[in-house]
Amino acid sequence: MAAHTLLDKPLQFSSLLAISLFLFLVPSIAELQRFQQSAKADGSLSFLVIGDWGRHGLYNQTEVALQMGTIGEKLDIDFIISTGDNFYEDGLTGTDDPAFNESFIDIYKAKSLQKLWYNVLGNHDYRGDVEAQLSPILREKDSRWICSRSYIVNAEFVDFFFIDTTPFVDKYFINPGNQTYDWKGILPRYQYLSRTLEDLDSALKDSKANWKIVIGHHTIKSAGHHGVTEELLVHLLPILEAHSVDFYVNGHDHCLEHITSSDSKIQFLTSGGGSKAWRGDINWWNPDELKLYYDGQGFMSFQMTQNTADMAFYDVLGNILHKWSISKEAISTM
Repeated sequence: MAAHTLLDKPLQFSSLLAISLFLFLVPSIAELQRFQQSAKADGSLSFLVIGDWGRHGLYNQTEVALQMGTIGEKLDIDFIISTGDNFYEDGLTGTDDPAFNESFIDIYKAKSLQKLWYNVLGNHDYRGDVEAQLSPILREKDSRWICSRSYIVNAEFVDFFFIDTTPFVDKYFINPGNQTYDWKGILPRYQYLSRTLEDLDSALKDSKANWKIVIGHHTIKSAGHHGVTEELLVHLLPILEAHSVDFYVNGHDHCLEHITSSDSKIQFLTSGGGSKAWRGDINWWNPDELKLYYDGQGFMSFQMTQNTADMAFYDVLGNILHKWSISKEAISTM
């Protein structure tokens, strides 16, 4: 890789903090790409969330996909969300990489999963030809596939904000080790991150939806192997809190997890159990906040209406590990 210029060099917290503060003073003129998603005729919305999955069916990926198909049919889901790390170990080599078939098309074959898949990129995706996953060629191969760096899905009473979190993480730039990352479209990094935060801030401010859900690959709060992502805690979380986001949903830690917070209304949800899991490590977290930590494979579901949200976490056998319900009335009194 070529040496970074001064504009491309890793950003420390103080630089990005200035960006975050600047966003609240200057209106945005940029706009994220938007997709429209219809709710059901009865006004409800159902979907599944899976992350960290693409391993050619190995590490129980196929078994998780089977249970997703069963639960997806039972809930009559409208779409699927992927929280990133879509193809291991090093993303796709190009749009003709057989991994797209072997890890996606050939695995998620159930009738109920033949719905749109809204994907974000993870750090492993950036270790391949990242633009391959963004290419319309993949959509031509499988019409379910939707992937962009950052974008919005308007689903009537819910707005989903998909955010490209990998470029926020300093270590991928400062100390990548033996890994090579595809930063095409990212450099100069300062400008890319500034624009991403500005676009999100503006879109959240303009949202009139009852529910706001932000999806990114990296954790904000987690008791798992990777733990807290400090860059997002410092720079992304204040924007989410300022605009009353209801849920932050991520992958990255290969587990299933639900964290509440005594100082925030946001529910922090990890769905990163799409294949390889069972790391066997967990960091201490306040038990009053840690509602679920499951160090294994699985996925989660949402069932939503204008005023209610019901979520559930499932293991590789389809057993329910944890359920949580919340209403807009309850949130307004928190």
